[in-house]
Amino acid sequence: MANFTTHIAVGTVVSGGLATLTLAADVIAPENLIAVTLAGVLGSVLPDIDLKDSRPSRALFSGLATFLSFCVLFSVAYKYSIAEMWLLWLGSFVLFRYGGEAVFHRFSYHRGIWHSILAGLMFWFLTTIVFKDVLGRHEGVAWLAGGFLFVGYITHLVLDELSSVDVLDTRFKASFGSALKLYDGRCLGDSAVVAIITALLFALTPPAKPFVDGIASRELWAGLQRRLLPEDRWFGLVGPLPRLASEPGASNEISTGSIESSGPSAASPSE
Repeated sequence: MANFTTHIAVGTVVSGGLATLTLAADVIAPENLIAVTLAGVLGSVLPDIDLKDSRPSRALFSGLATFLSFCVLFSVAYKYSIAEMWLLWLGSFVLFRYGGEAVFHRFSYHRGIWHSILAGLMFWFLTTIVFKDVLGRHEGVAWLAGGFLFVGYITHLVLDELSSVDVLDTRFKASFGSALKLYDGRCLGDSAVVAIITALLFALTPPAKPFVDGIASRELWAGLQRRLLPEDRWFGLVGPLPRLASEPGASNEISTGSIESSGPSAASPSE
C-alpha cells in the first residue's frame, strides 16, 4: 500500500494537471477552479477512510464533523440563544467526529468496499450534490468537481495496486487485486448497500447536460490542441509572445467557463 505522503503528492500532481487543462480550455471560471482541484486532492486520500487510526481517516472525519456541525448551527441560528447554539454545535461535532467514526469502523475493514470503483462513483455523485445544493455552484461545476474527486479516487486505487507488485522479484503480493475492483466480493452485503446508496444519490444529482455538453464540445478539444504547445517560442524568451486568443486583438482574460455560460443556473447571481 502506498503511504499517505505518496497519495497526497500524486493526487496533487494529477489534480493540478487536470486543473491546468480545465483552465486552458476555459471550462469553468477561475474562482471555481480551486474548490474543484481540492476535491480531486481529497479524492486521492478518501479510500483510506476505512483505515482505522490513520491520518486520512482522522482528518476526513474531523472535516466532515466540522462541516455537518456548522450545517446544524446554521439551521437553528434564529431559534435558540447563543449558549444553546454553542452546545448544539459542540454536541454535533463530537457526535459526528467520534460517534460517526466509531460506528463507521465497526462495520468496515481496510480495502473493503471503500477500495472499489463503486464507492468512487458514490462519492462522485455525493460531491456533485454538495457542490450544487450546499455550496450553490452551477450544475456543470458540481459535476466537474465530482469528476475531479473520482479521478483522484481512482488514482489512489491504482497506486495501491502498483504497490502490490514486487518489480524486483517479479511477483504479485497477497494484497494484489484488493484495491482496484468494481465492488467488494468478500462482503456482498456492503456492496449491495453502497450500490443502493449510489443509485439514490444519482437520482438526486442535478442535470448533467451542461457538464456533458461542455466536456464533449469540439471547440473545447480544438482549443486544447491549439494551446498544447507554444505557437512561436517557449515562454516567449525568443521572438514575440504567441497570440492565444481565437481572434486577432482579442483578450485572453477568462471570466466565465463554457459549462457555466448556459443552462438554468447561469443567471443565478450566486453562481
